[in-house]
Amino acid sequence: MHGRYAVLGWGSLIWDLEILEAHVELPWRMEHGPHLPMEFSRISAKRKMGLAVCLDHEFGQACPTHAVPSRRTEIGAVADDLARRERAPVEMIGAVCHTTGTRDGRAEIVEIIADWCTEHGWTGAVWTDLRSNFTEISGHAFSFDAAGAHLRTLTDEQLEEAVRYITCAPVATDTPLRRTLMQDPWWREAMSRFGFADSAAVIT
Repeated sequence: MHGRYAVLGWGSLIWDLEILEAHVELPWRMEHGPHLPMEFSRISAKRKMGLAVCLDHEFGQACPTHAVPSRRTEIGAVADDLARRERAPVEMIGAVCHTTGTRDGRAEIVEIIADWCTEHGWTGAVWTDLRSNFTEISGHAFSFDAAGAHLRTLTDEQLEEAVRYITCAPVATDTPLRRTLMQDPWWREAMSRFGFADSAAVIT
């Protein structure tokens, strides 16, 4: 089945497509995607145990997402491309396709994205459907204090990656934790130490 498919992003995908770049049509359509609940509540081994943004209905806030058209013409291929970039099983990739009836992912997210596809003329869309694992990995319930305590356990190299990742997230990824960190003198000092004092690396 052929159609017009969007890849949705809200974190590092925006500035670091990696192998996915060959399979999409840049530029990103910033803030064109649906608003989804997100927070930096996932501890990421890929990000050196820093906090990565994920879709989080419990602690997240609805933020705009961003869309880039896929060059693929079948929803399975679009999902496979994103899975390879994320180094994740395809089961962790959400997908909606009006042509095939595909509705993979958490129901509440699928409904939002399916409605958005209909409204904006997309045949379907894919997204990274990773969840918060903060409690599982840290042993503590997620909170601003617990997140800050986790960040303070990171070594210099790990902390630099954590600062880079959170700072480089699109401005629209304006989550409660991100705003809280920006008011924390310790975090601001870390931003300065690693060259992000003026948020110069933020992708807009």
